[in-house]
Amino acid sequence: MNSINPYIGFNGKCREAMTFYKECFGGDLDLQELDGSPMEQFWPAGKGQIFHSGLTLKGQLLVMGSDMSGPEGQTHGNNIQLAISCSSETEIHTLFEKLGKGGKVLAPVTDTFWNALFGSVQDQFGINWMLNYYKS
Repeated sequence: MNSINPYIGFNGKCREAMTFYKECFGGDLDLQELDGSPMEQFWPAGKGQIFHSGLTLKGQLLVMGSDMSGPEGQTHGNNIQLAISCSSETEIHTLFEKLGKGGKVLAPVTDTFWNALFGSVQDQFGINWMLNYYKS
């Protein structure tokens, strides 16, 4: 496992919040807008919103965020997920299975348009985990 980072949902304030964090911590901010992206088909009501953002500091990922939410929406308490950057295909599948035991699958591990395997699971304690493995 390479790292675990917070992934925060901002209910339409991702650009504002992540810009604020950049001002606080410094670093480089990447904001990926929904409009014109492959994610647009999954969230037609999200025009002008951010589907993914990342703040890096000295080459290390610090925090990620999005305006997107699951079908139940977001409230304070379920708006933070833990994102794991996996180091192998075996690791993503193993961690997905272990974390999901007694919990529920939110998104099965699958290939993505960003050249990675990605899956999301809620563990038996109600914690949401996002697992990502970038392919070479």
